[in-house]
Amino acid sequence: QVQLVESGGGLVQPGGSLSLSCATSGSIFSMYNMGWYRQAPGKQRELVAQITSRGGATYASFVEGRFTISRDNAKNTAYLQMNSLKPEDTAVYYCYGYYYLVPSAVSWGQGTQVTVSS
Repeated sequence: QVQLVESGGGLVQPGGSLSLSCATSGSIFSMYNMGWYRQAPGKQRELVAQITSRGGATYASFVEGRFTISRDNAKNTAYLQMNSLKPEDTAVYYCYGYYYLVPSAVSWGQGTQVTVSS
């Protein structure tokens, strides 16, 4: 497992954009599948997006076309670009990662608050 450090949350108006980052300390980041979950108050945690070690991305239907997940293996960092934000996107966003051969050993970031409000 590796340590994950998130950054980039904050307050934004509806229709605005934010970018989240998830930096790791591991030397084999390129072999990790990375992604984000989110959890809104009173709701269950839900998967937002994932990017595989090979760069294949998948998205939840409720962010498809608005969010983009990417990775920079040279910087050991994954990114979540969030555009056209809606109030219902308000949640704590948690980055996660796991070595692609060991999906049971998941590392988590500390979480970052995203608030979409006018």
